[in-house]
Amino acid sequence: MDILKTKSEMQEWSKNKKKESKTICFVPTMGYLHQGHISLMEKGAPLCDELVLSIFVNPTQFGPNEDLDSYPSNIENDLSLAKKAGATAVFLPNKENIYPENYQTEIRLKYLPDHLCGKFRPVHFAGVATVVTKLFNIVMPDMAVFGQKDYQQLQIIRQLTLDLDFDIKIIAGDIIREKDGLAMSSRNAYLSKSQRASALSLWQSLNLAKELIAKGEKDSGKIKHKMETFFKTFSQTTPEYICFCDPQTLDHVDSIENQILLALAVKIGKTRLIDNALIDPSR
Repeated sequence: MDILKTKSEMQEWSKNKKKESKTICFVPTMGYLHQGHISLMEKGAPLCDELVLSIFVNPTQFGPNEDLDSYPSNIENDLSLAKKAGATAVFLPNKENIYPENYQTEIRLKYLPDHLCGKFRPVHFAGVATVVTKLFNIVMPDMAVFGQKDYQQLQIIRQLTLDLDFDIKIIAGDIIREKDGLAMSSRNAYLSKSQRASALSLWQSLNLAKELIAKGEKDSGKIKHKMETFFKTFSQTTPEYICFCDPQTLDHVDSIENQILLALAVKIGKTRLIDNALIDPSR
């Protein structure tokens, strides 16, 4: 497994692979890998000749008072897990290499960032779109795998790839959960024991909504109210948003007639967690 620490090293590596007619699959991460990340690599590995993982905590997607300085890191363990999962290269740049002095360019989408997390993290998705554009140009992959847990991010990357004419296939990876249902996240490491128990409310509230929809409830407002009431039974737990959306546009849905995305962000103490489910009322 090759470890590449600069843009020029990564580009040269990819160019050489392409000269050999090798296909490249790319999994971008911020490190502190867990089974969710591993599942993305395992999904991509059989689809290509080369599997590239990037580890870069992107500063431009963090707003003021967010957890950039405290974001968890364990590079040695990450490299071990990447190798076991089949990565043939790891791109491990530093901030100065990705954003050199006098860097000025930013990528913004018009509509998709105005929903869900974008309402509460106004700089976040411009940072994501910018760094992903840069990484696509550096790694030059044929395909890239993004997790569905960050559903809004996935939709933004799909739109970005379409709008900017990247010849890259975007593949969605399933949400990977702990045995008790908690969606795997690097930020779960912030939770205390009692907060970890309260964090189960996210998965349980999604199941509550699924049960109500299966019984014929179509009014998203009524379901949201019952979910909010449910969250109040958990300590240190405050929903930031509970949204019923069109899976493509992320626009709000009042009446659940077709498949919808139910997305939520919840603060457990100071830790912000997200989760979602695609729900089809006909099933």
